[in-house]
Amino acid sequence: MKGSKKVIALIAHDNKKQEIIDWAKANRQLLAGYELCGTGHTSRMVAEATGLEVTSFLSGPLGGDQQIGAHIAEGKIDMVVFFWDPLTAQPHDPDVKALLRIAVVYDIPIATNKATADCIIRK
Repeated sequence: MKGSKKVIALIAHDNKKQEIIDWAKANRQLLAGYELCGTGHTSRMVAEATGLEVTSFLSGPLGGDQQIGAHIAEGKIDMVVFFWDPLTAQPHDPDVKALLRIAVVYDIPIATNKATADCIIRK
């Protein structure tokens, strides 16, 4: 997965999937300059909505967050856009926290909302 383009991982909790799709559609031209990957359903929905190629990992609760964390540790992901839902309990919350922690440890930008994602992608 790590060619000459920088790699962005796309993740969204269920209540935030439409928001990440809208964000990806609004930033389609910018995102076309990156290699994209993401957790299960989010990656498929973004690919379908934008026409962009998005490599799919497992869904978050089934290990997708951990897969992305491993790719960060291996130097294969350059940025994470993770629209998470802070108001809804997540059964895989320890995995979410581990992903956030690994992004910080490896100094990877991680946008957890639209405003931050806009700042990072538009440099």
